[in-house]
Amino acid sequence: MVEFLNFQMSNSDLETNNAYHVEASPEKLKTTAEIQAWLVSYLTNVLKINPNEIDVTLPFDCYNMDSASAIGLSGEIEEWLECEFEPTLLYDYPTIEALTKYLANSLSIKQ
Repeated sequence: MVEFLNFQMSNSDLETNNAYHVEASPEKLKTTAEIQAWLVSYLTNVLKINPNEIDVTLPFDCYNMDSASAIGLSGEIEEWLECEFEPTLLYDYPTIEALTKYLANSLSIKQ
């Protein structure tokens, strides 16, 4: 079962050498639950697995995602959120949980 959690992260937690800060208009803002649900849905569709098989705390490589798959997911995220992120996004945030936190906070950091 996929569990949606409330996440909290300070702006200092987002500071990395290669992180982009993105500006999002109010209509682009997504909740943590929406982002996590989208990521789970994407993986279940691409990998042809049941959503119950997704553990948001496991690294993406546990789902046999190679570098091409990671780039594909990064591109889909950028398209969905209409924002640009570093190409190393999935390496910097290697789990659905970590990526969800980062994306939710990145989108709300500048308004």
